[in-house]
This record gives sequence, C-alpha cells and structure tokens, in this order.
Amino acid sequence: MNGKMMLYRDQYGQTIWAKTVKELREKVGGHVSKMYRDRPGNKVVHVGYVVGSRWFSAFIPLEISA
Repeated sequence: MNGKMMLYRDQYGQTIWAKTVKELREKVGGHVSKMYRDRPGNKVVHVGYVVGSRWFSAFIPLEISA
C-alpha cells in the first residue's frame, strides 16, 4: 500500500513486514488479489491482500507525539 512499511497478519496470526505488495508476494509466494470487508452503510473497503492460500489484513504503524 504505497511503499509504507506495513504489518500484514494472516488468518493464522502469523505476521510479515513489507513495504510493497511485490515484497509481500516474494516472501509468501502465489497469486495476489485484493481483500475487501463490508462496513456499515453499504460500504466496502480494501483491507488487505490474499496471497496464495493466505489472507493478509494490512496494518499501518501509528505514531502519536507524547
């Protein structure tokens, strides 16, 4: 997701850090598809990727000044 360091967590709880989807695919292997989730109000949002047989939710580290 745009070259930022992202934490990807699969359905088994395993985590992978990657900056790009290409890097994620190289680490996991397999075909890549976008993963979506339904939200209230008939909204559908992109939340991660399906790589091979694993489903990865994407998380961006949050930095807040003290």
